[in-house]
Amino acid sequence: QVQLQESGGGLVQAGGSLRLSCVASGRTFSSYTMAWFRQAPGKEREFVSAISWGGSSTYYADSVKGRFTISRDNAANTVYLQMNSLKPEDTAIYYCAARMGRPVSAPNLYDYWGQGTQVTVSS
Repeated sequence: QVQLQESGGGLVQAGGSLRLSCVASGRTFSSYTMAWFRQAPGKEREFVSAISWGGSSTYYADSVKGRFTISRDNAANTVYLQMNSLKPEDTAIYYCAARMGRPVSAPNLYDYWGQGTQVTVSS
């Protein structure tokens, strides 16, 4: 069982930056693929980024590629999402998720979810 807790969301102007963190409980954090998803009002949950258990492989949605960076610190049971050059369309609730196995973009294939953290980007 893994419990996830996100933090770091907030209100930022367009062009600004935020860093999200997700702390996981449990001793097997390093065994899990970790990912970030987001959901804007009235829209489906969408894939943002994922990182393999060892951190050697990372994946990004085209909409965030070159602006967002995912990383993890297995010693601290934490995964991060550095978000730069934020745009109003990045406004959403951001969720951290975990799964055993390789990184994938389908949310239904992730087993554990955090409660989410709100990111609002003003124009």
